Amino acid sequence: MIKNAINGLTTAWKGLTLTIGHLFASNSKRKITPVSNDNYFKNLEGTNTIQYPKQELPIPEVGRYQLEVEIDDCIVCDLCAKICPVDCIDIEAIKATEAIGQTSDGTTKRLYAAKFDIDMAKCMYCGLCTIVCPTECIIMTNQYDKSVFEIKDLTYEFSDMTPEDAAEKRALLDKQLAERQAAKLAAMQKKEGGA
Repeated sequence: MIKNAINGLTTAWKGLTLTIGHLFASNSKRKITPVSNDNYFKNLEGTNTIQYPKQELPIPEVGRYQLEVEIDDCIVCDLCAKICPVDCIDIEAIKATEAIGQTSDGTTKRLYAAKFDIDMAKCMYCGLCTIVCPTECIIMTNQYDKSVFEIKDLTYEFSDMTPEDAAEKRALLDKQLAERQAAKLAAMQKKEGGA
């Protein structure tokens, strides 16, 4: 019993001496230098951590951070959702009854994005979605800090269609498909009646 008490006090003392040693060892702020600097890792010696958010580390050019979608350039091809290894991209497309515009690179848009959600809580920041995008509408930004109180707030909704607009576009498509089907049936009946 006494041995356990001595062992506990010894362990606590070792921990406290380590903490006190680090407390007084350094009081200088960390100098912000890019990783490409030759003595970058030597700058870490003898300094405290950076004073975030007042002080930030430089962001590497090839860093992978938060996803952003320029929905006006999206052709709703669904390639990003198909290649995503963790299924964090959820897209719902509605076929348009006619061409609905063009992207900034001149690609004709024929699908509406009724839903384009990215769950950044699932995202593993691999960047595959940005590589396969034919119109380059999905990109990785340099924003790495997205602190939220609720995990549902990490699901970003990029579609600009309201549910009412989506229902209207679906109704137009259903009407067009019904008219085509009726015209096809009428043509078949005319053909059978003439033969």
